[in-house]
Amino acid sequence: MKELLGGKGANLAEMTKIGLPVPFGFTISTEACNAYYQADKNIPPDVQDQILQSLRILEEKTGKVLGDPERPLLVSVRSGAVFSMPGMMDTVLNLGMNDETVEGMARLTNNSRFAYDSYRRFIQMFSNVVLDVDVFFFEQLLEETRELKGYASDPELTAEDWKEVIEGYKKIVKKHTRKAFPQDPKEQLFYSINAVFNSWNNQRAIIYRRLNKIPGHLGTAVNIQSMVFGNMGPDSGTGVAFTRNPSTGEHQLYGEYLINAQGEDVVAGIRTPQPIHTLKTEMPDVYQQFVETCHLLEQHYKDMQDIEFTVERGILFILQTRNGKRTAQAAITIAVDMVKEGVIEKKEALLRVDPDQLNQLLHRRIDENYQRTQLAKGLPASPGAATGEVTFEADEAELLAKDGKKVILVRPETTPDDIHGIVAAQAVLTSRGGMTSHAAVVARGMGKACICGCEAIKIDLRAREFYVGETVVKEGDVITIDGATGEIMLGEIPMIDPELSEEFQVLLRWADETRKLGVRTNADNPEDTRKAREFGAEGIGLCRTEHMFMDPARVPIVQEMILAENYSERKEALVKLLPMQQGDFEGILEEMQGFPVTIRLLDPPLHEFMPEKEELIIETTMLRITSPGSAELKEKEQLLKKVRQLEEFNPMLGHRGCRLGMIHPEIYEMQAKAIFYAVARLAERGMEAKPEIMIPLVGHVNELKEMRKLVIDAANLVTEETGLNLTYSIGTMIEIPRAAITADQIAEEADFFSFGTNDLTQTTFGYSRDDAEGKFLQAYIENKILPENPFAVLDRDGVGKLVETGVQLGRKTKPQLKTGICGEHGGEKSSIEFCYQAGIDYVSCSPYRVPIARLAAAQATIRHEDLAGERTLQVL
Repeated sequence: MKELLGGKGANLAEMTKIGLPVPFGFTISTEACNAYYQADKNIPPDVQDQILQSLRILEEKTGKVLGDPERPLLVSVRSGAVFSMPGMMDTVLNLGMNDETVEGMARLTNNSRFAYDSYRRFIQMFSNVVLDVDVFFFEQLLEETRELKGYASDPELTAEDWKEVIEGYKKIVKKHTRKAFPQDPKEQLFYSINAVFNSWNNQRAIIYRRLNKIPGHLGTAVNIQSMVFGNMGPDSGTGVAFTRNPSTGEHQLYGEYLINAQGEDVVAGIRTPQPIHTLKTEMPDVYQQFVETCHLLEQHYKDMQDIEFTVERGILFILQTRNGKRTAQAAITIAVDMVKEGVIEKKEALLRVDPDQLNQLLHRRIDENYQRTQLAKGLPASPGAATGEVTFEADEAELLAKDGKKVILVRPETTPDDIHGIVAAQAVLTSRGGMTSHAAVVARGMGKACICGCEAIKIDLRAREFYVGETVVKEGDVITIDGATGEIMLGEIPMIDPELSEEFQVLLRWADETRKLGVRTNADNPEDTRKAREFGAEGIGLCRTEHMFMDPARVPIVQEMILAENYSERKEALVKLLPMQQGDFEGILEEMQGFPVTIRLLDPPLHEFMPEKEELIIETTMLRITSPGSAELKEKEQLLKKVRQLEEFNPMLGHRGCRLGMIHPEIYEMQAKAIFYAVARLAERGMEAKPEIMIPLVGHVNELKEMRKLVIDAANLVTEETGLNLTYSIGTMIEIPRAAITADQIAEEADFFSFGTNDLTQTTFGYSRDDAEGKFLQAYIENKILPENPFAVLDRDGVGKLVETGVQLGRKTKPQLKTGICGEHGGEKSSIEFCYQAGIDYVSCSPYRVPIARLAAAQATIRHEDLAGERTLQVL
């Protein structure tokens, strides 16, 4: 019932149902949140009545009454959205305390110090979270009090000390809110409920929802729970633990606790907690009960659990459980281990790992052979390595990242208000907090490197610097952090390419056994091809030959070809280019070891290979002044004249793709011959090669007919020269709407279709990608004009319909027509799912996204296999 009760409320109900020691409480549903917004941010009267009725039931069950000095009921108030959201309101503890109930608590517990400590905590927490008074003012007063009385830590303050602090806190509230701190517990309760509902639409929650694609209409639930106290002495405590290690996935309890503390103390980073295994020594019976509870919860939910617990005078209470956030490596390890343990099936394991998360494992890490000099070391809260400039403010991190700079956010600790800075930063470093602090949890969820609790660094936020001993690191200085070891180093350190772990390989093998969709790569050189094969690519879906032309050593020859005044001059340049192209294709085809390679003939307009017009104008003008009549001036003027001739008003829709081949067939002829010579050379060496020659930007069947004939003629020519029978196929890239809706005609001349979804998105929307992303697209997404960036996630309703139409019409003409997509969408999970549903044979993506595509393709098969019927796939 997560959609109604929120994740937290549903789990509390479930734990109560299976007999765990959960404190009594009730949940206000997500429907009430939506009703609150419909009533213009007011709790409707009928909802208020239900809340008060539930409160009375809670009072009956506990034998306590909210606001009663003799039997005071104290409660916690927590937000609880359907999906765990760091942007939501922080917890309020000890609600119900006032000047009267604090005395009752002192009498009941026979511990005045505990009672007044709890009251000051409530005032500080409630004022910060609900009344929006900055916690700095309370911490400043507390620090001044400790210094004045000569105390080193909070536990040294007596009850009388806390009374003084409470009076000071009340004055802070009065100064900043212009109202006295509320003494009526029911008023406190409704204030808090309103604050939870309001937090659903605060800025940090909206940012988090947008990042994680969480719908805005879901609303949040509110959980009201009777308090249990971890700060009642040395036999009490509080903690957070995971049933497995959320960083590595290792099957062992992982977490922290604090003796004589309340829940927020663990995650707030104010005190450094103890590792969970030391609880075995301090409270052996409680530890054993907790271990058994962890096992029960994991078996019940069949997933790694994140558990909050409190011990009150030797009695264990479970406050919360949820599926724990984890790193990509941990997600893989846990999924594979749980299959081996018989907890879940292989298909469930495949669904447990988010393909997007795999990016964490497919990027570089610090070179272990590099002699690193450690500056300091903290807790390795989230693995991965990152280099960047130090910045101390979340706003500054966001601004610098927008300017293209890589930054590392350094803070004493982070709060939900810092989420935009964490998003923008390469990594996070905090001087306080533990492995379950806000920074650690959020960074792990985002796949960012994070080090917490690095007490060796002393941060001076005013001076914008931190220091370790005598070493000072200023804002803007470059540091490198290793989230796997907790090490911080000065300067930039070499990184190395990733390798797939054994568990990762196992999971991908399961994915390959399951998926019905082929996975290829986009690669333009042997190095990328080799990497893609390592990652499991079953061929190349897009080899862009223009990238070969842009090699600096070849640019002069390419320009010679473009500047040629006649056919014979152009042929001279092409004769020089042919062996270079042949070498390119040999290297790529050899690396692909007999898997198909789709080679796109030259696509961009010729002006892209020429110098910039503005630079030429400046150079020519200078030469006219300094060297009039010189040979150099004549050469520059000729070059400028050609650049002006080639210049286009709209290059994206201009003289490019097959239009270039139609006007200058000798260019495509050279490329086709280079491909076939490469195939022949490999055949002589006993190696198989399967080139698929792709004609770009076809909008009319006659274009493909002409270009197909050109390629076949080139093949026949090479066959005559070598005496070898060549195996190849000829197809086209569908990237113009007209091609998609006349695909039945185009299929007559095509052996395959490859949907170029980047250009198809541009031509369907009428957007220039560079202009759209730089000017208005982000505003469109933020204002919900578009649900997603259509260049990142395939637009199913528009572009998707053209793809489906193209597949259906193409196969109407040729039932066995092979189809694929080769735009960047080929590595995005939602787009891959669409391709599976549309009956496409394969997707193609960049080498580092191949494992992501393999997993996403398997997940699409599992989710839709009942719709697949007898569908078969031609992978090769």
